[in-house]
Amino acid sequence: MTRPLRLVAVSGGLQRPSKAAALAEHLMDLIADEVLCEQHLVELGQLAPHAGAVWRSHLPDTVERELVAVEQADILVVATPVYRGAYTGLFKHFFDFIDQDALIDKPVLLAATGGSERHALMIDHQLRPLFSFFQARTLPLGVYATDKDFLDYRVQDEALIQRATLAVQRALPLIELTRHARSVTAEELVAA
Repeated sequence: MTRPLRLVAVSGGLQRPSKAAALAEHLMDLIADEVLCEQHLVELGQLAPHAGAVWRSHLPDTVERELVAVEQADILVVATPVYRGAYTGLFKHFFDFIDQDALIDKPVLLAATGGSERHALMIDHQLRPLFSFFQARTLPLGVYATDKDFLDYRVQDEALIQRATLAVQRALPLIELTRHARSVTAEELVAA
């Protein structure tokens, strides 16, 4: 039997509840509807009081466990609020601790939230280059949401729901490549 894929979402939202976390969870649920997976949400706002270290070795176990979860994920969903035209500083600080080879070829679905549509290109101008550095496979379609797309921190706008669904549908072939590559590696380990 095939092991479920490890699907990890990272929310750069600094508050709880968070629109970024709500969007990340919505995207995870859409992926889970299509692919057998175990879901895990990393909320950076909850880690903030513990993440103020310069070196990874100085981080507490709670933060280290979340870093390992991201590094060991088969699929990543990242969602961050736009702050001054980019991702939050805590979002960048968290990914500064990620091993630079841990995300190679990992599918990453990019998402962001903002107060207006003026910041929608932040996904392509900020997030995509960050994950290109990690040599991750950024998925073809990002998802951007504004405040009007939510009701009580739940995705409610029909156009956003359709875009999120389309983003996941377009991601499925790359996710399937990940599943196939992992099963080939597992078979090689068994044969050895």
